Amino acid sequence: MSAQRAQDLVEQALAASTADGQVTFVVEGSEANLRWAANSLTTNGAMRSRQVVVVSFVDGGAGMAAGTVTRSGTPEIADLVAASEQAARDAGPAEDAMPLVGETPADPGDWDADPAETSIGVFADFAPALGQAFGEAADRGELLFGFAEHQMATTYLGSSTGLRLRHDQPTGRVELNGKTPDFGRSVWAGTSTRDFGDVSVAGLAAEVERKMGWSKRRIDLPAGRYETLLPPSAVSDLMIYLYWTMEARDADEGRNVFARPGGGNRIGDRLAALPLTLRSDPRYPGLEAAPFQVVGASSGAASVFDNGMATPAVNWIENGVLANLVRPRAWALKTTAPATAAVDNLVLEDPAATATQEEMLAATERGLLLTTLWYIREVDPQTLLLTGLTRDGVFLVENGEVTGAVNNFRFNESPVDLLGRAVQAGRTERTLPREWNDWFTRTAMPTLRVPDFNMSSVSPAS
Repeated sequence: MSAQRAQDLVEQALAASTADGQVTFVVEGSEANLRWAANSLTTNGAMRSRQVVVVSFVDGGAGMAAGTVTRSGTPEIADLVAASEQAARDAGPAEDAMPLVGETPADPGDWDADPAETSIGVFADFAPALGQAFGEAADRGELLFGFAEHQMATTYLGSSTGLRLRHDQPTGRVELNGKTPDFGRSVWAGTSTRDFGDVSVAGLAAEVERKMGWSKRRIDLPAGRYETLLPPSAVSDLMIYLYWTMEARDADEGRNVFARPGGGNRIGDRLAALPLTLRSDPRYPGLEAAPFQVVGASSGAASVFDNGMATPAVNWIENGVLANLVRPRAWALKTTAPATAAVDNLVLEDPAATATQEEMLAATERGLLLTTLWYIREVDPQTLLLTGLTRDGVFLVENGEVTGAVNNFRFNESPVDLLGRAVQAGRTERTLPREWNDWFTRTAMPTLRVPDFNMSSVSPAS
């Protein structure tokens, strides 16, 4: 890694610009990880990275165009800037063109500070506790598999309009699988974290042990609609997909589930029967995220012209009613609606809900308790119908107690329809999505009770 500071690279790129505008950002990254299999650590490692992104804006007479070039390491800045400007000249006018952001957000960060870093030392308490869990699992005749990762990314963003912004983003996750030696039974527990100081290995191991005990009895059930308790991890995977589709332009033009029949979008429509609020807040405790936009390529959800724009807290669904959609500034101007930026976290809550998952389970006469979902794919964008599989534990609940594990299923459900049919939400807790945690980890969700979750077919997966 070059000794050149990220801030200096940003300043050099801005100074080298001959374009009509420029945004440059540098992301300094570090990562530490542990991986284990069959009650034994297999690998550990630490790494560092640097990414330099230059976005140049050129007015060729017909309108403003944008060109982005990205390099790893410490590139020759003059060449990178020249390549970005050429990319802009080759691109043609951008339909999302807007004046670059010049207003500094409320929390710009400390531009002059060195980047935050992580190291293998983040696991100083975690690793010994994991070793103890290995021994206890071996004594039960069970195997533990999984991994722990911690990443730290510091972003320095500068613009030709004078912005100088910095943000430190820690991201941590743990996945713990319990299996029998013949791999006939498998269960899962996981959590997200900012610094591993709040991770209880004993708690995760106890969850795995309990589910392994539940799975000793096998019960085969046919496909059908079942009362189902969706735990926070499963809810987060469904809500993340819903969030990713909340683009105002797609709704306004009739291309997604938030389009109103006959034209326009469904803002103001009731989506949830319960008073649920789906929201994002860059200052949510434990799920803190960047308070400004960092965009390398334009899409329906973000624009390179909006780099540096503040990302305040926003309610997407408020008390069950659709309140906002993601809307870059250019589309906001065209539709005379407010610009609304996505935030890198997501929270679903019923403010009045206090029930724990244990209390919801105890109140279940007969139903299913899921662990996680995986291989989620979109079937129909107009209804947001998704399909996927259950994974690592589907349990039958009878008279308030788990009586055994059942076969896996393929499901067909729309998260929008689920919100409309859910009859109970538990208290919200921080959770780790299973399917999407390579891309999105900062979520807090409740357990949801759905009276008729659609298990469309039996899955042979085990």
